[in-house]
Amino acid sequence: MELSILVAKIFGLTYVLLGLGMLLNGAYYKKTFEGFLKDAGLMLFGGMAALIIGFLIVNSHNIWVKDWTVIITILGWLALLKGALIFLAPKFLLNLSAKILKHTTFMGVFVVLAGLIVGYFGFCS
Repeated sequence: MELSILVAKIFGLTYVLLGLGMLLNGAYYKKTFEGFLKDAGLMLFGGMAALIIGFLIVNSHNIWVKDWTVIITILGWLALLKGALIFLAPKFLLNLSAKILKHTTFMGVFVVLAGLIVGYFGFCS
């Protein structure tokens, strides 16, 4: 449970700040994400980071239970999948990302809400 709380705090804080940044500075984040997607080296680095973080979470927290801690497991699997997709299907991920970038305000709200939910369990458990 301690690991669940620690990871929830990290993801919660990161998601809330990222989401607020997207809402307050949408054009900046859109430009930044577009630049990231155009740079193959950054994409490769992002893929490695996502793969490593996803693997660490899945390896140490692959817990499928009917409480909030399953969110951490799902986030780990999503990170692992994202890292794998960057390596195995970068063009697919680029196309998907281009569609998502058209909706930075919606994504900002979604990311803030996800951060608040995960953060609530991390900081209030």
